[in-house]
Parts: sequence; C-alpha cells; structure tokens
Amino acid sequence: MRCQEFVELVTSYLEGDLPEGDRAEFERHMELCPGCERYLDQFRTTMTLLGSLPAESISVSARTHLLEAFAGWRAGEDDGRA
Repeated sequence: MRCQEFVELVTSYLEGDLPEGDRAEFERHMELCPGCERYLDQFRTTMTLLGSLPAESISVSARTHLLEAFAGWRAGEDDGRA
C-alpha cells in the first residue's frame, strides 16, 4: 500500500468499514510507515477535538469548491496549487 492510498482509507478504517484484507494491509502499512502512523494519530486527535460539524456550518460555495477539489485529487489531478 502506498501512503496516498493509506490517507484515502483513513476514514473508512476509523469507521470500521474496511474489508478484513484491506484493514490488515492498512495496519501493516501503518506499522512500517511512521509518517502514516503519525497522520492517523493526528486525524484521530482532530476528530476528537472537533467532534462533528453541522452541514450548515459551511457555505454552499465553499462546500462545492471542496467537493470539486477532493474529486480532482482522488482522480489524480493536480491543479498546481500547493
């Protein structure tokens, strides 16, 4: 598993939605990659501190922009922004 795949699966992992084989591969990668283990810890901390955000807490235009950005990122697009 590559680090990008790990990052894409974090939410599913934390929600217990990964199939057994994927979960085992995810955990194996985490054991071998300190950066991804740290990312998972940071993600857990963020979720604990934030809890959840109501859908209405973000404007429609910001939501649309974020969804488009994530769709492009997942598809492997790069718009040149860092």
